[in-house]
Amino acid sequence: MKVSKKQAAENRASIVDAAERLFRERGFEGVSIPEITKAAGLTHGGFYKSFGSKNALAAEACEKSFDHANNWLASTKSSDNGLAEYFKNYLSVRHRDDSRGGCPMAALATDIHRQCDDVQKAFSLGVDSYLTNLEDSLSSASGKSRPAQEGSMAALTMIVGAMALSRATKRCNKPLSDKILRQTRLNLEKLDGSIERV
Repeated sequence: MKVSKKQAAENRASIVDAAERLFRERGFEGVSIPEITKAAGLTHGGFYKSFGSKNALAAEACEKSFDHANNWLASTKSSDNGLAEYFKNYLSVRHRDDSRGGCPMAALATDIHRQCDDVQKAFSLGVDSYLTNLEDSLSSASGKSRPAQEGSMAALTMIVGAMALSRATKRCNKPLSDKILRQTRLNLEKLDGSIERV
């Protein structure tokens, strides 16, 4: 039975939504096409008409994941505690233990270099856009552009690296996992006043 263009677009969006969540949860190789389409409430019969390949879906799912990450970061501009609150939430036990994977950078960074160029490009563009948004947020917080440029890269590598390491050590060494998050929050306070106290 042929589906309408509207329904086809809705099906496609459902597949991308399911894929971006499952990829963050289990990595690119940890999820099959039938599992993705099942999570989207569809059969996998029409998958290749919409995407052509799993790699094409992975690239689009990366873009969608970074849309969510950037929206989360952008929401801090309207908050009284702004960036400090964002970092506190990012480096929280709740984010670490989020079974949906949370931030795409922490969830996928160690897996991305094994993917094709299109997926790597989508991820790279996502990191770049996130870094630009983080720099804008730091500029707003500090009122200066130079500390923001220097602080944004330091902050990005600190939070993503800390989250990845905290997740990697949680099961076998929870005290170390907790300490990584706690110490990174403290280290963020020392970034030349570019970041409000967390």
